[in-house]
Amino acid sequence: MSAKKLSASRARQILTAASKSRVLVVGDVMLDQFIWGSVSRISPEAPVPVVEFQNESFMPGGAANVARNLAALKVPAELFGIIGSDHAAHQLKGLLHDQKIGCAGLIANSFRHTSIKTRIVAHKQQVVRIDRETRDGLDWKWTSKLVSAVKNELKNADAVILGDYGKGVVTQPFLDEIKSLCRARGVWLSLDPKPVHHLNLNGLSLITPNRKEAFELADLHDDTKNSNPFADKNLMLVADRLLKEVRPAVLLITLGELGMLLCQRGQKPFHIPTVAQEVFDVSGAGDTVIATFTLAIAAGASPLEAAILSNHAAGIVVGKIGTATTSPEELLKSFGR
Repeated sequence: MSAKKLSASRARQILTAASKSRVLVVGDVMLDQFIWGSVSRISPEAPVPVVEFQNESFMPGGAANVARNLAALKVPAELFGIIGSDHAAHQLKGLLHDQKIGCAGLIANSFRHTSIKTRIVAHKQQVVRIDRETRDGLDWKWTSKLVSAVKNELKNADAVILGDYGKGVVTQPFLDEIKSLCRARGVWLSLDPKPVHHLNLNGLSLITPNRKEAFELADLHDDTKNSNPFADKNLMLVADRLLKEVRPAVLLITLGELGMLLCQRGQKPFHIPTVAQEVFDVSGAGDTVIATFTLAIAAGASPLEAAILSNHAAGIVVGKIGTATTSPEELLKSFGR
């Protein structure tokens, strides 16, 4: 099936209702640093470009960027994770405070470094990325602290988003505890999976793998690409296998320039073509998708309405440089008002 339209008035209803909901974001938080410059020559020392520094900027990254997307759309968000006792943690908290994101759930661990991703960008193109981080999985002591912090706030939450970026917070024991808490309280639980973790993902409300991640999760080869997702034999097989084996309530496979595939058990997959006009930077687009989809569900939208809304949001942010967000005004404008 191909996507139907979501009216501007219905999109406005969803965003208005979402602003009265509350979403908890839990997982690997990080600080994104962008160094902006220009290139006019190649280094005489090695065949690499010389980037002439112009300025730098910092943004919340990882799970913090998911929370930032929620806040930009006027949805109350609380962030939970493990950070270091370092300057980057202080800087990150300041940014979160400025953007009205609750960060009382960020727990300092002096034995870990706050993750920093440094992207060097020249002429709107990313030249290189440098990662400074601790990737060891949390032990039970720190897992218990984080679970307790989430549990204390869950009674007032409409949904939870788990942000797994492979930095050690989302372990199997942690995931099992959060799944159990959300199931007991009937709270929606979304996760953007990282197949390299080999976690048991059964029992989630939503998973949002991109194409590569979906094939890895299903343990299938990606060798049947087709511009028509329904003619893509292995993609259809992947969707069917994940629904049967992982059993999420909703499976949303993001397909880059081909849009999204919305899948639910007992229903035919639904293809939502991309609405992006120009693609400058896909950094953080997955964060925008899972944040927008989840806030729409928290506001009472159907999975199809949530998918269409998140597709519009993603189409906006990939047209911006860096890990970007969109506002309610921008998002409504994309529907033609």
